[in-house]
Amino acid sequence: MIIVLKNGVTESEKSNIKNVLATHSFKINEVKGEESTVLAAVGKLAMDTREVEVLPGVEKVIPISKPYKMASREFKPENTIVEVPNNRGQIIRVGGSRLVAIAGPCAVESRQQMLDAAKAVAASGATMLRGGAYKPRTSPYSFQGLGEEGLKYLKEAGEKYGLPVVTEIVASEYIPVMKDYVDVYQVGARNMQNFELLKRLGALGKPVILKRGLSATIEEWLMSAEYLLSSGTDRVILCERGIRTYEKATRNTLDLSAIPVLRSMTHLPIIVDPSHAMGVRDKIHPMAIAAIAAGADGIIVEVHCHPEQALSDAAQALYPQQFDKIMRDIEALAPVMGKEVAHIRSAESTKKEEKISHKKPICVFSGKKGAYAEQAIEHFFEDSVEAETVNSFDEIFQAVVDGKAEYGMVPIENSTAGSVYNNYDNLTRYEDISIVGALTLRIQHSLLAVKGATLDTIKNVYSHPQGLAQCSSFLNTQKWQAVDTVSTATAASLVSEKGSIENAAICNARNAKIYGLEVLKEGIQNEQNNYTRFVVIAANHLEEPVQQWSEQKPNMASFVFTTKNEAGALYDALGIFKEANLSMNRLESRPIAGKPWKYWFYSDVVIGSEIDNPAEYISNFADKLKTVAEDVRILGVYAE
Repeated sequence: MIIVLKNGVTESEKSNIKNVLATHSFKINEVKGEESTVLAAVGKLAMDTREVEVLPGVEKVIPISKPYKMASREFKPENTIVEVPNNRGQIIRVGGSRLVAIAGPCAVESRQQMLDAAKAVAASGATMLRGGAYKPRTSPYSFQGLGEEGLKYLKEAGEKYGLPVVTEIVASEYIPVMKDYVDVYQVGARNMQNFELLKRLGALGKPVILKRGLSATIEEWLMSAEYLLSSGTDRVILCERGIRTYEKATRNTLDLSAIPVLRSMTHLPIIVDPSHAMGVRDKIHPMAIAAIAAGADGIIVEVHCHPEQALSDAAQALYPQQFDKIMRDIEALAPVMGKEVAHIRSAESTKKEEKISHKKPICVFSGKKGAYAEQAIEHFFEDSVEAETVNSFDEIFQAVVDGKAEYGMVPIENSTAGSVYNNYDNLTRYEDISIVGALTLRIQHSLLAVKGATLDTIKNVYSHPQGLAQCSSFLNTQKWQAVDTVSTATAASLVSEKGSIENAAICNARNAKIYGLEVLKEGIQNEQNNYTRFVVIAANHLEEPVQQWSEQKPNMASFVFTTKNEAGALYDALGIFKEANLSMNRLESRPIAGKPWKYWFYSDVVIGSEIDNPAEYISNFADKLKTVAEDVRILGVYAE
């Protein structure tokens, strides 16, 4: 059973609860979460749970019927995200909205081989490097690995390219020699039920990839995961690698149906190994894509720069070009699944933070110089950052995630044209981004054109779709062709480049000086009180996350949450907002990619000045909201 402790439970109360459980022969594991602490009492239920519920310090007791306790959804309804840090100050998250790729050769064969492989897979988008130093082989005459020497090569290559290393452990006696080299332990199919090994690994507390046994049922697999969890670690990743059936066309039979089945049974992240499942490199690509489509959190594949020379599993080792094609296709598929592919921060961005810290931080925005977003950067940061341009809203988020910029300036809504839905969706897709600030900017649109142009000569008008919408009343009086651009400043740049009196741009009047244009008409927006709200974003997947820029006490918070499919579900959720005395000034619904008729609710709330610790208050509120909502994320607690 699971015992949820009250906030503020004392050590003496906790000790008393543990003593009561111990007298009934329960094995107890304490799990500290961000919002609450629970005791997982594992054993044969031989007592009335009400005896525990009445103990001081107990919030509630949840009986678990499954034979696997800590791995079950009953124990933890929300998905576990396993965090793996690299040597660039970044945290790789397995699970959630990110897709990860683990790649490298089957076996470590030489130093140069590993350096070449690491360089290739890192360039294509891998986030971790795999390679076997100790190889359990069916034949005693096959290559058995280089041992500790191989571990050194693996670690050196991983650190050079910012890739945490993954390697298989074949016996518990190798733990002492491996612990200084390995970031993620892999338990192979043959060792899935090596329970003594699992207990020793679990006690280390490091991440473990647990592969499914050759003939194991899903329940047996989860029972093996239970050994790891009950021994001390909460960082377990399940890996489907194919099971043994009567079919001989492939090395194994890849059971992709296990992914959706596991989703309903366990909170643990799930990855797929199509290399061992298929056994032939030309068949790996479609199954890797199928695994992502089925809902896997990532893939682990074998890649070798010269497969024909590989000392083990040569037939299933991908060429780097094949792996690159897989990654490009996963990048294309990810948004359909409501996810994004994780990327390693560049070495340049790490050096920038470590060695050039005296230079100004970078804040990126979409469009050209002169865009309203650039003006927002000037207002928010004054002269404390360097503003740099990218070509789309998606690129703002990716630049911040990849470490190319510390901040991003993102428009989220306009008082006339409404929400910028692309950015609402980006805030839900990019779990490794948080809102750290916001401001509202007055928008005043003007019509700009080259010298000699008049309202009569114009045939085409360029602007961002929001700019066109905000000036619709003026445009309806003309018979011009409206053309969408990345930003209002991009429109000015295009009109300047074309140099034709038939073109005009809707943008800020200050673009006239920047791009050598003339102002034909000012104040053409529908409403004179026309405002755009911008949010400032920063990465949160770093060991030292970017801090809030403003020293002002946070007065706003943003959330996304989903509700249960039952009558009154949204009403119940809104009741939690009322109980917390949080004034909601925005509630927006957005469809969840890959889940028809399922929606995120996006909410902004005002935090009263009487709240002393806004971050703690919002965290406690989110915990209460989770009691009635299915999924809750805090997008940011910030000053506006």
